[in-house]
Amino acid sequence: MEQTLILIKPDAMQRGLAFEILSRLERRGLRLAGLRLLQVERSMAEKHYAEHEGKPFFTGLVTYITSSPIIAAVFEGTSAVNAARQTIGSTNPTESSPGTIRGDFGLEIGRNLIHGSDSVESATREIAIFFEGQPVIQWEKDTDKWVFE
Repeated sequence: MEQTLILIKPDAMQRGLAFEILSRLERRGLRLAGLRLLQVERSMAEKHYAEHEGKPFFTGLVTYITSSPIIAAVFEGTSAVNAARQTIGSTNPTESSPGTIRGDFGLEIGRNLIHGSDSVESATREIAIFFEGQPVIQWEKDTDKWVFE
């Protein structure tokens, strides 16, 4: 079963959208396997955004993700990464389709509410960062047979 990391970013937390966002991913058919409320430390943020180190926006990303508590979640399912990214919408909310999370709730690239892993490899790396020493639970719901083939 494929897993993906979802981060409910500070702007979504401050706007009270966390559970609306998580609910949309669950309604899509993805199964929740891990959930944490945390205040991201600078070292964790720098590790997460390491691929952007040296770019002009790196410091802003780190400052932003550490500015408020966030929710880190692991969702799983068939093609979980792609399913989550379709539900999330484009990085630029004004280019996102209505019905996507960013299309319905976002206006700015820098305040786009949610992070979703962009590949299975990224998901594995990111889950290790945000769930280090924390359990990601393997379980089945009785309704799985109606969602997954």
